[in-house]
Amino acid sequence: MRLKDKTALITGAGSGIGRCTALLFAEEGAGVVVNDIDAEGGQKTVEEITQAGGKAYFIQGDVTSSSSVEEMKRIFLKRFDKIDVLFNNAGISNIGALHEVSEKDWDKLMNVNIKGVFLMTKSFIPFMMERKTGSIINMSSCAAEIGLSKRVAYSATKGAVLAMTKAMQVDYAPYQIRVNALLPGTIFTPFVENYLKNAYENVEEALNKIKSRQLSGEIGKPIDAAMAALYLASDESKFMMGSPLYIDGGATFGKDA
Repeated sequence: MRLKDKTALITGAGSGIGRCTALLFAEEGAGVVVNDIDAEGGQKTVEEITQAGGKAYFIQGDVTSSSSVEEMKRIFLKRFDKIDVLFNNAGISNIGALHEVSEKDWDKLMNVNIKGVFLMTKSFIPFMMERKTGSIINMSSCAAEIGLSKRVAYSATKGAVLAMTKAMQVDYAPYQIRVNALLPGTIFTPFVENYLKNAYENVEEALNKIKSRQLSGEIGKPIDAAMAALYLASDESKFMMGSPLYIDGGATFGKDA
């Protein structure tokens, strides 16, 4: 029970890494607040948690909208008296070299992946500051550190999230708030599965190409990222501050000759 009596808010928890992390946090004793713009997905996560005997509550909301985030906060504060963990997990991706990315798609990625972190943290961190405790986990990516083909917009957002994480840590260290980032490699989520089916004629060939850039020779699973998030959320990582945690199968620092 590594998160016993803690309250954790996870954005984008209606599927993929967010859902897996919500289930794991609840299993480890946390009361989990599930956020997603997709009500059906979010409610399904809550149902899975409660059926397993955990505690969870769904708050629908759009992390790119300040009014929506403020409403989320209002609902949260009516039900909970503290927030111990904020996992800024909500995010989207985009495929294309710079000249192929539309302005609309560029702006959408910036809004979800960067502004979402900004608005959620700005809204909820005052309660951590008041109690002088808390852990914030920001979802970055190994794409923040390495060049990947046709990922310019996505890489730009995840690089920004990593930079924000380091700067935030300096500001909030005096309040005993820890701010760290997860940097996954390719994780086999429903989003990745749909992308492969839509973007490639030969899905197996595409999977093998992705596997080849990770020393593990495998694609990550949501539980791999969820376990790393659990470490950052728990007191076990109390001496980890402003740090990137790589869960990338060796994609960032390794190259098989």
